[in-house]
Amino acid sequence: MYAVIETGGKQYRVTPGQTLEVELLPALPGSEVALERVLLVSTDDKTLVGSPTVADARVVTTVVREGRGDKIIVFKYKSKKRYRRTQGHRQDYVYLLVTDIQADGKSLVSDEDRKRYEAMAARQSKRYEARLLSAYEALGIVEAPETEA
Repeated sequence: MYAVIETGGKQYRVTPGQTLEVELLPALPGSEVALERVLLVSTDDKTLVGSPTVADARVVTTVVREGRGDKIIVFKYKSKKRYRRTQGHRQDYVYLLVTDIQADGKSLVSDEDRKRYEAMAARQSKRYEARLLSAYEALGIVEAPETEA
Protein backbone atom coordinates (compact mmCIF):
# COMPACT_ATOMS: atom_id res chain seq x y z
CA MET A 1 0.00 0.00 0.00
CA TYR A 2 1.18 3.50 -0.76
CA ALA A 3 -0.04 7.05 -1.23
CA VAL A 4 1.08 10.02 -3.28
CA ILE A 5 0.98 13.28 -1.31
CA GLU A 6 1.80 16.89 -2.03
CA THR A 7 3.55 19.20 0.43
CA GLY A 8 5.87 22.13 -0.10
CA GLY A 9 5.05 22.21 -3.82
CA LYS A 10 6.48 18.72 -4.34
CA GLN A 11 4.92 15.28 -4.66
CA TYR A 12 6.08 12.26 -2.66
CA ARG A 13 5.23 8.55 -2.85
CA VAL A 14 4.98 7.32 0.75
CA THR A 15 4.45 3.98 2.49
CA PRO A 16 3.79 3.34 6.19
CA GLY A 17 7.00 3.32 8.24
CA GLN A 18 8.90 5.48 5.74
CA THR A 19 10.87 8.55 6.85
CA LEU A 20 10.30 11.51 4.59
CA GLU A 21 12.34 14.70 4.19
CA VAL A 22 10.08 17.67 3.36
CA GLU A 23 10.43 21.42 3.52
CA LEU A 24 10.06 22.92 6.99
CA LEU A 25 6.57 22.72 8.51
CA PRO A 26 5.47 24.63 11.63
CA ALA A 27 5.51 21.61 13.97
CA LEU A 28 7.67 20.53 16.90
CA PRO A 29 9.52 17.20 17.07
CA GLY A 30 7.26 14.50 18.48
CA SER A 31 4.05 16.16 17.29
CA GLU A 32 1.63 14.58 14.85
CA VAL A 33 1.03 16.14 11.43
CA ALA A 34 -1.83 15.13 9.13
CA LEU A 35 -1.17 15.76 5.44
CA GLU A 36 -4.51 16.36 3.74
CA ARG A 37 -3.37 16.81 0.11
CA VAL A 38 -3.46 13.15 -0.92
CA LEU A 39 -3.41 12.73 -4.70
CA LEU A 40 -3.56 8.93 -4.90
CA VAL A 41 -4.07 5.98 -2.55
CA SER A 42 -3.26 2.46 -3.67
CA THR A 43 -3.87 -0.83 -1.83
CA ASP A 44 -3.57 -4.42 -2.98
CA ASP A 45 -7.09 -4.56 -4.39
CA LYS A 46 -8.02 -0.98 -5.35
CA THR A 47 -6.60 2.40 -6.31
CA LEU A 48 -8.22 5.74 -5.53
CA VAL A 49 -7.19 8.59 -7.81
CA GLY A 50 -8.12 12.14 -6.86
CA SER A 51 -9.19 14.99 -9.05
CA PRO A 52 -7.06 16.74 -7.80
CA THR A 53 -7.22 15.17 -4.31
CA VAL A 54 -8.83 12.05 -2.89
CA ALA A 55 -11.85 12.91 -0.72
CA ASP A 56 -11.64 11.86 2.97
CA ALA A 57 -8.03 10.73 2.61
CA ARG A 58 -5.06 11.77 4.71
CA VAL A 59 -1.60 10.63 5.64
CA VAL A 60 -0.78 10.81 9.35
CA THR A 61 2.88 11.45 10.16
CA THR A 62 4.98 12.22 13.22
CA VAL A 63 7.75 14.82 13.24
CA VAL A 64 10.97 12.97 14.03
CA ARG A 65 13.53 15.77 13.75
CA GLU A 66 14.52 18.93 11.95
CA GLY A 67 17.61 19.52 9.85
CA ARG A 68 19.23 21.50 7.09
CA GLY A 69 20.28 20.46 3.62
CA ASP A 70 23.63 20.87 1.93
CA LYS A 71 24.80 24.34 1.00
CA ILE A 72 24.02 25.43 -2.53
CA ILE A 73 26.20 28.09 -4.15
CA VAL A 74 24.44 30.54 -6.45
CA PHE A 75 26.89 32.39 -8.72
CA LYS A 76 25.71 35.17 -11.01
CA TYR A 77 28.07 36.32 -13.75
CA LYS A 78 27.94 38.65 -16.73
CA SER A 79 30.83 38.45 -19.12
CA LYS A 80 32.88 41.56 -19.91
CA LYS A 81 30.93 43.66 -17.39
CA ARG A 82 32.86 42.90 -14.15
CA TYR A 83 29.64 41.67 -12.55
CA ARG A 84 29.99 38.72 -10.18
CA ARG A 85 27.76 37.83 -7.22
CA THR A 86 28.08 34.79 -5.01
CA GLN A 87 25.33 33.72 -2.66
CA GLY A 88 24.83 30.58 -0.58
CA HIS A 89 21.63 28.87 0.56
CA ARG A 90 20.77 26.03 2.95
CA GLN A 91 17.21 24.70 2.95
CA ASP A 92 15.53 23.86 6.26
CA TYR A 93 13.89 20.44 6.37
CA VAL A 94 11.65 18.48 8.71
CA TYR A 95 11.79 14.67 8.81
CA LEU A 96 8.42 12.92 9.03
CA LEU A 97 7.77 9.27 9.80
CA VAL A 98 4.59 7.98 8.13
CA THR A 99 2.46 6.20 10.74
CA ASP A 100 -0.90 5.82 9.01
CA ILE A 101 -2.65 6.15 5.65
CA GLN A 102 -6.38 6.78 5.79
CA ALA A 103 -8.93 6.62 2.99
CA ASP A 104 -12.73 6.90 3.14
CA GLY A 105 -12.45 7.78 6.83
CA LYS A 106 -10.82 4.49 7.88
CA SER A 107 -7.25 3.40 8.42
CA LEU A 108 -5.54 1.16 5.86
CA VAL A 109 -2.75 0.15 8.27
CA SER A 110 -3.31 -2.57 10.86
CA ASP A 111 -3.46 -1.50 14.52
CA GLU A 112 -0.31 -3.38 15.52
CA ASP A 113 1.71 -1.88 12.65
CA ARG A 114 0.44 1.63 13.43
CA LYS A 115 1.38 1.28 17.11
CA ARG A 116 4.82 -0.02 16.12
CA TYR A 117 5.37 2.98 13.78
CA GLU A 118 4.18 5.43 16.46
CA ALA A 119 6.57 3.89 19.01
CA MET A 120 9.41 4.11 16.49
CA ALA A 121 8.62 7.79 15.84
CA ALA A 122 8.45 8.58 19.56
CA ARG A 123 11.80 6.87 20.14
CA GLN A 124 13.47 8.78 17.30
CA SER A 125 12.07 12.16 18.39
CA LYS A 126 13.18 11.59 22.01
CA ARG A 127 16.66 10.68 20.77
CA TYR A 128 16.75 13.90 18.71
CA GLU A 129 15.59 16.02 21.67
CA ALA A 130 18.25 14.43 23.92
CA ARG A 131 20.93 15.25 21.33
CA LEU A 132 19.72 18.85 21.16
CA LEU A 133 19.68 19.16 24.95
CA SER A 134 23.24 17.85 25.26
CA ALA A 135 24.40 20.30 22.58
CA TYR A 136 22.70 23.18 24.41
CA GLU A 137 24.32 22.10 27.67
CA ALA A 138 27.74 22.01 26.01
CA LEU A 139 27.23 25.56 24.75
CA GLY A 140 26.03 26.73 28.16
CA ILE A 141 22.61 27.79 26.90
CA VAL A 142 20.64 25.41 29.14
CA GLU A 143 21.62 23.89 32.45
CA ALA A 144 21.40 20.13 32.92
CA PRO A 145 18.34 18.99 34.88
CA GLU A 146 19.18 17.66 38.31
CA THR A 147 18.62 13.94 38.78
CA GLU A 148 18.07 12.13 42.03
CA ALA A 149 20.44 9.29 42.83
